[in-house]
Amino acid sequence: MDIMAFYKGIAGTNTVPATILSISIMLLAGFLITRITKKLHLPNVTAYIVAGILIGPFCLNLIPDRFVTATGFLPDIALAFIAFGTGEFFKLEALKKNGPKVFVITIFEALVATVLVFGLCYGIFKMPLPFSIVLSALAAATAPASTMMTIRQVKAKGEFVDTLLQVVALDDMLGLIAYSVSISIATTSFAGRSFNLMGSLRPFFLNLGILLLGGFFGFLLYLFMRNRHTTDNRLIIAIATMFSFCGISAIFEASPLLGCMAMGAVYINLSDDEGLFKQLNYFSPPILLLFFVRSGISFDLGALFVSGTFGRYPLILVSVGYFFVRIVGKYAGSFLGCLISGSGVKVRNYLGLALIPQASVAIGLAELGARTIKGEAGNALLAIILAASVLYELIGPGTAKLALYLSGSYEPDDETGEISGVDAADDAEHESERDDGGEDISFDKESTEDPGDNIPVSDDVPIMTGPKKEASSDKSKSKKSKKNKKDKVKKSAIKDDGFENIEEKYFDEGAREYYENLTSPEPKKKKKKKSKKEKEKSKGK
Repeated sequence: MDIMAFYKGIAGTNTVPATILSISIMLLAGFLITRITKKLHLPNVTAYIVAGILIGPFCLNLIPDRFVTATGFLPDIALAFIAFGTGEFFKLEALKKNGPKVFVITIFEALVATVLVFGLCYGIFKMPLPFSIVLSALAAATAPASTMMTIRQVKAKGEFVDTLLQVVALDDMLGLIAYSVSISIATTSFAGRSFNLMGSLRPFFLNLGILLLGGFFGFLLYLFMRNRHTTDNRLIIAIATMFSFCGISAIFEASPLLGCMAMGAVYINLSDDEGLFKQLNYFSPPILLLFFVRSGISFDLGALFVSGTFGRYPLILVSVGYFFVRIVGKYAGSFLGCLISGSGVKVRNYLGLALIPQASVAIGLAELGARTIKGEAGNALLAIILAASVLYELIGPGTAKLALYLSGSYEPDDETGEISGVDAADDAEHESERDDGGEDISFDKESTEDPGDNIPVSDDVPIMTGPKKEASSDKSKSKKSKKNKKDKVKKSAIKDDGFENIEEKYFDEGAREYYENLTSPEPKKKKKKKSKKEKEKSKGK
């Protein structure tokens, strides 16, 4: 189907309808595929890439090439959002506590993965040296978005989680520096120019300048946010600051990743404002969806099954080899780094499993690399990373979740927040039975054992004087105990998953009946019927 002929037929030379319809198709396709991947318990990133492949030139061909070329800025914008969010985890308090250990672990896990992938590509698959250097540099990066999604899903916390988040953020930084140097070498080599040391180190100093500039923009953002602003204005200021920085980075042909990471780190340390990061997380999904779908559209499926300039083997085999060798490198490197830095046994044994996911940052850098190298080499780089990313997103979140469980960072029930309201009511009922030997609780003045005996009576409870003083005191205590039991049941239920009326949702009939009896006001005592003699006496009086 010639999509451009179709658009010209309905709109002539006007390109606005084609642009708007292309955005709409991308958003809708990405959303619909997530409905399928959700049933298969797969992450959204996988759905977006598959959606891009389906609507791209190798399947339905619904998106014009002109639109894909015109949206070349999307990788920069998407990386800016991802990197700014990652900067939230560079808090000085956490860095002072775990900084040296995290740095050692990151160096080893990134270096071992990079060296092994380079050996695979250059030594076994006989790929060109500059291409092998770029591909091995990308092996250092991890997927912060996928890792964060898994941590939030299971509500994990503790030393293992803190170490994991800092390592993920830091190895993306190292990966970007390695990528910048390697892409400079590759560009020089593919252009046929002689190797120049200063020319190769130029990207390193350029990224150092971008890092410092990003920190300055983080300070500016802090100054802008000091005054009270509405929620809408806060979002506008933050996005305007990030886009301005991305534009400056594009002028110098540098990635905004490192600078936006520094911007987020400076802002969180100066303001301690986590609300802005949450607000940006609500705004960014459509942008990230468009970025990943566009990556799928650019995916050259035909290149995966053809061997040629880049070695003796098809690229699909290179992608699978890259997939397995990087996993081995990440696990072995993190294990060795933890061993040298003296980290705990659980961190040492399971951190490598949590570093397997790779998608957002690597795909963004591969997009930038394809745009820089161009030609067959650029397409091959993007094809290998996209194919491997699909595999990583299939197993990565599962291995990360397994690592969090084995490290004791969460309990299985924490994943859904379940101790249900039924359990809470049952626990309260069992406690009451233990208090008075399994008999029903009775709150009248003739009760021999009162469950509220150990609860002090507050000063605002009226106490009667005279012979009925003891009975009224017991009665007020019993009311107090009933109120406390009611609060316990409510608090335990609310704490579980945030539903204030969780008992209405989960209580079975027995628990509901118990709860109603427990919280209902004390029934009024029926007046005793007067006997005939008493009635006659009262009439006589």
